[in-house]
Amino acid sequence: MCSCLNRRVLCLALILPLAAVAADPDSAETADSAGQQDITLPETLTDSPLLNARFLLFGNSRQRSQTLRWAAKRGDKDMVPALIYALRYSGERDQAEIADTLRRLTGRRYGSDWFRWKQYQQANPEIKPFPHFAVFLGGLLRAIDPGFGDFVHADVKHDIRLEEIVWGGVRSKDGIPALDHPKLIAAADAGYLSPDERVFGIQINGDTRAYPYRIMDWHEMLNDTIGGQPVSLAYCTLCGSGILFNTTVAGEAQPLTFGSSGLLYRSNKLMYDRATESLWNQFTGRPVVGPLTGSGTQLQTLPLVSTTWGEWRSRHPETRVLSLQTGFTRDYRPGKPYGTYFSSPDLMFPTLTNSRELRQKQQVFGLRLSGANRAWPLQTFRGGKVLNDQVGVIKVVLIGNAASRNIRAYRRGDQIFGPGGDPHTVISDAGTWQVTEAALLGPNREQLTRLPGHLAYWFAWYNYFGSDTLSTAKP
Repeated sequence: MCSCLNRRVLCLALILPLAAVAADPDSAETADSAGQQDITLPETLTDSPLLNARFLLFGNSRQRSQTLRWAAKRGDKDMVPALIYALRYSGERDQAEIADTLRRLTGRRYGSDWFRWKQYQQANPEIKPFPHFAVFLGGLLRAIDPGFGDFVHADVKHDIRLEEIVWGGVRSKDGIPALDHPKLIAAADAGYLSPDERVFGIQINGDTRAYPYRIMDWHEMLNDTIGGQPVSLAYCTLCGSGILFNTTVAGEAQPLTFGSSGLLYRSNKLMYDRATESLWNQFTGRPVVGPLTGSGTQLQTLPLVSTTWGEWRSRHPETRVLSLQTGFTRDYRPGKPYGTYFSSPDLMFPTLTNSRELRQKQQVFGLRLSGANRAWPLQTFRGGKVLNDQVGVIKVVLIGNAASRNIRAYRRGDQIFGPGGDPHTVISDAGTWQVTEAALLGPNREQLTRLPGHLAYWFAWYNYFGSDTLSTAKP
C-alpha cells in the first residue's frame, strides 16, 4: 500500500467529482445505474439515505451541512458507515461537523479520529448500512479509479462487511503490479543480495526458488509455475504474511492468476482473480466479494519458508533467484518502500488489535490444519528450537530459529523430536532425521510430510482466528 501512509496521516488522492442521482432508492436496478452514470446532483435533499450520502462526498458545503443536519435529526445509525467514509475524505472544517453528527448518532466522542471510528465500526457489527450501500461505496471507489468499480457495485455478492473495505492509498487497480513469471538467475549471479537479506524460499518437485523481500515489497503478488505447479505468492506487507497458494481450482478451466486490488479489509490486502474479478482475502485464501463468493472455493496453501538469503543459499546452492530486471522501474534497495513501517510499532490502517498476549506487530508462525488453527510467537524459537505440539488432531513438530525467522513444520506422528547435531537434522528415539523442504527423512527412509505454515503479525492472526489459538507450548 502507499508508502507515505502512517497511522494518522493518509496520502489521499484528490477525489474527482462523481455525480449522484435523483433516482428511486428502493429500486436496485435504478440504484445500480446511479453508480454507473454521471448526472447532476439534485438541488435539495431527499428522504433517501443513498442519495443524501452522496452529498457528503460530492456536494457543495451547503449541501453537506444540510445532509449532516438531516442525518442527526433522522437519528438512524444506518448512516454511520457513510459518515465514517466521509470523515476520511473531508477537509478539517467538514470533519468537525461530521464528527459532531457521529457523536449525536452513536454517543461516542472520537472527534475526527478516523482510526478510532473505523475500529468502533468493526467492533459494532450490529450497525448495518442503509440499503444499496454497495452503490454508494462503488461510486466512491470509482471516483478514485474507475477500475475499483469492477469490485463493488449494486447487489454484489459478499460475505464480509462492505463498510469495512478501505482504500489502500494506491492510485489505481493494479497500482501495485503483480509479477507474472518473472526472470530468474543463478545464485552465483545474484550479487545484489547480501547474506542477511530476507527471501521467501520455495521448493516444489525439486525446483528451488528464492524471491527476495526487497523485490516483493514492491509487487506483493507473484504468479509463477514452480516444479510444474501453478502458484501465487500473496504477500501482505501490512500484516507481514507471505502465503503460497496452489492456483489450480476445481471448476476452473485454467489456473487462476491474481493481482492486487488496491483495497484492504482489516489492514489485510484484498487480492483479486483476473478471471472473475472476485476479491479474495489474502489471509484465508477465500473469495469474499464478487462472483465466486459463496462458491465454497478455497485455495490450497503450500509450504514456503521466510529466511535469510545466506541460510537459503547454504541449504540450496542450486537455487534460482529473482532478477532485478523485473520489467518495472522501482527502487529495489532493501527497506524500500516499507522500512519505516516495518520498524514502527504502529499500523497504517485501522483494525482492532489485542495486545494482552503479544504486541500488535509481534510476529507469529501460524498453521491452519483440518479446520484447526494454531500460532506460535516467533520468540519461542530464539536460539534455534525444536517444538513438539498438536493442532487439532494432528501432531506436529516445528523446527526454527528466531534470528533468521525460518520455521518449518512437519507432521510427527507418534515421534517426539529434539535438536540434532546441526540445523539440518533432528533426532527421535528412532534415530537421526534429515530436515528437507518436502519432508523429514527418517533413518529407515521414513517420511513425515511438511506442513504449509507462514509468518504474520499478531494483529492479523488475531483478527481472523482469535487469541485462543495462540500456543503456549515450549520446546
